[in-house]
Amino acid sequence: MADNDSRAGARYADPDILAWTDARHAGLDPALARAFEAPGNEDMPAIQVGRSEGRLLHLLMRLVGARKVIEVGTLAGFSAVHLARGLAPDGHLWTLEFEPKHARVARANLAAAGLSDRVTVVEGDAVATLPTLEPLGPFDAVFIDADKGRYDAYGAWAAANLRRGGLLLADNAYFFGKLLDPARAEAAAVRRLHEQVGAHFDSVCIPTPDGLLLGIRR
Repeated sequence: MADNDSRAGARYADPDILAWTDARHAGLDPALARAFEAPGNEDMPAIQVGRSEGRLLHLLMRLVGARKVIEVGTLAGFSAVHLARGLAPDGHLWTLEFEPKHARVARANLAAAGLSDRVTVVEGDAVATLPTLEPLGPFDAVFIDADKGRYDAYGAWAAANLRRGGLLLADNAYFFGKLLDPARAEAAAVRRLHEQVGAHFDSVCIPTPDGLLLGIRR
C-alpha cells in the first residue's frame, strides 16, 4: 500500500541510497566534477546544488526546449553547466554573480566544459543587472539560487519576464529548514516568493533536501 505521508521522502532519504542513485542518474563527467569540486578547491562556500538537482535542471531545460535562460547566483558554475547543456542548439544562458572571484572561477569552469560561447557570466548586483537583460526576453526559464533576502524581488522579475509556459525554479525553498521562522527577514522573503509563485504560476515545491520551487508561468 502506498505511503501518503508527505514526509515519507525524508524518512527514506538514506545517504547510501542517495549516493547510489546519484551514481546511476547524475554522474559527474570531468567538466561537471571540476565545477562541483571547485568551491572546495578555491576556498569558496560549498553551497552549489546537489548532483541530482543539477541533473534535474538539465532535464527540465530539455523538456521545455529552453533557448533563453537566466540564472541568479552562479557560484562556481556547476548548475550553469547543467543548464547550458540542456539548452536548445541556438540557446544561451545568462548567469548573474555578485562576487568577482566566483565569476572568474565559473568562467574557467564553463570554458573547460566548452560552453563559453553559450553562457554569459554577468558580474554585479542582480537587482541592478537583471533590468539590463530585459530587452533579450521574454525568457524560457529563470533559476534562482542567490541571496535569500531578495528571493521575492527575483521572483517578481521572473514573473514579469518569463514567457507563458516558462519555468521559474528556486533552490532552498525551505530556507534551510527555517522557512516558517517569524523572526528571520530572509525567511519572510522566501515565503513571499512562494506566495508570488502561487499567484502567477502553476506550481509545486519539490521535496529535495532543502526544497526546489517549480512554477510554470500562466
